Amino acid sequence: MADNFYRDNPDIRFRLQTLDLEEVVRMREQDYAQAAEFPEAPADFADALDSYDRVLEMVGALSGGTIAPRAAAVDEEGARLVKGTVHYAAGTVENLRDLGLAQLMGVMLPRRYGGLNCPSTVYAMMTEMVSRADASLQNLFGLQDIAETICRFGDEAQKAYFLPKFASGEVDGAMALTEPEAGSDLQAVQLKAHLDEGTGQWYLSGMKRFITNGCAKVLLVLARSEEGTRDGRGLSMFVCERCPELVVRRIENKLGIHGSPNCELQFNRVPAQLVGARRRGLTRYVMSLMNGARVAISAQALGIAEAAWREGYKYAQAREQFGRAIGKMPPVYEILVRNKVAIMAARALLYETTKMVDRRDSYEELLNHTENPSAELRQLEKSSTRIAAEMTPLAKAFCTELANSVAYDTIQIHGGTGYMKDFPAERLYRDARITNIYEGTTQLQYVAGIGGVMLRLLEPMMAELSQIPYEGKLRRLASAVDVAREKLQRAVRMVEERKDADYFDLMARPLCRMETIVLVSYLLLRDATRDRARAVVAERFVLDWLPEVNAHYEVIERHDVSLIDSHEQILAL
Repeated sequence: MADNFYRDNPDIRFRLQTLDLEEVVRMREQDYAQAAEFPEAPADFADALDSYDRVLEMVGALSGGTIAPRAAAVDEEGARLVKGTVHYAAGTVENLRDLGLAQLMGVMLPRRYGGLNCPSTVYAMMTEMVSRADASLQNLFGLQDIAETICRFGDEAQKAYFLPKFASGEVDGAMALTEPEAGSDLQAVQLKAHLDEGTGQWYLSGMKRFITNGCAKVLLVLARSEEGTRDGRGLSMFVCERCPELVVRRIENKLGIHGSPNCELQFNRVPAQLVGARRRGLTRYVMSLMNGARVAISAQALGIAEAAWREGYKYAQAREQFGRAIGKMPPVYEILVRNKVAIMAARALLYETTKMVDRRDSYEELLNHTENPSAELRQLEKSSTRIAAEMTPLAKAFCTELANSVAYDTIQIHGGTGYMKDFPAERLYRDARITNIYEGTTQLQYVAGIGGVMLRLLEPMMAELSQIPYEGKLRRLASAVDVAREKLQRAVRMVEERKDADYFDLMARPLCRMETIVLVSYLLLRDATRDRARAVVAERFVLDWLPEVNAHYEVIERHDVSLIDSHEQILAL
């Protein structure tokens, strides 16, 4: 087993060095003015990159050297509920202690609260490595978006009270959104928030279910604050602390991710504080929280995929059949090559997405702290927000589906032994399965992404990537991608012209897939101009994946009967 999950993965290091985060970091560091107040703050961009590199090195060492060796035992022991109290597996307790001692529990929080002030991109890289070691730990380490949400939308008193505790590891967090009758449809949330007019104190009453780390010390809760409402406009966001009135009724007996408890919670007039403004809980705050969660789960899925691929590769080199290692046999090494390319493609998409999320956050922060902001700044904030909102669901869909397919192939490479608990392959297969379900199923990611596809939000980015001066083989590949992009544009117009809501929804998946494949193709081609050794990755991806774009285009172009009608006819048989 590798000792350092950062040092042994040059693709992550390549992303850090080539993502062009200079503008993001400059804004985050307030033109590097923080260096005068905090000795650990960087003095310039090169200093910041060096700092990120050292933090990632530390996380990589923890992930490979201590977290990964505990993963099998954590999976076997799991979390358990004893007399109303949730107990983590022994290895999980040790992992959280180690991460806390390394001061890694407030990665994105400002330094004035004890955080590291890292951008989302660096945090996602940490998340990927932790997930490669133990995917269930990510569901605890990766809930730092709870603190980030309080930082963005809470008042000064809430920030001063909660954020230093998050940064030190004194408290952990959970987001309590889902209810028995309100899963993906969060507008149906019914947990009540009641305001005592005499004291000004809010109280929460009702049930929440499937709450990841619901035993946390601090919870962000979506609740119905407006009497008589039935939709999202009656929902507000609250923060509360663990107390006797908050009861963990049960924890779920799950297929995978055993180290992370999913709790059913009963709120019996739990004291709470309003976060931000009333009525904006779903429309503003949860949407922001969910965007962060999509990125985190994308990174988690990518970590699982990386772990699974490496297990398959290691086994294929060691296992001999018919007088040679199975990794030398074309049917097996073809799987390994295909999955390696897909993982690198997913990583290109994910970290391009996190860069856009970082830009959105930086422009929003600048806008909020600028008197009389210019029209240009407002437009930059608006544009970056829309692009980030488009790319996050595409990344989650791509990365999580990939994790499942790679984990499946890894068991296939192992054969019968992969089905046994003697090898990590079956655990990774179980852990991967939830990633394309929670924080929004893949189908809901396409629903979230299709609006941006129809508005052609990513077209300027793809047009800019297409104009890079490619040469030789890269130019020929780029020309093929240009053709696919034109087909995507025509497909969007054809769907627009139908003016059929059901058909529009039906075409969400193929159009989102087309856009994802075209965008990733360009990103990999750009990588190849920065590192010629990556040309083979771009070539293999374009040759393997562009045919899917053509297939979706032909379905949209050539149908002569309603696809909705044909589906209903098939289901009736």
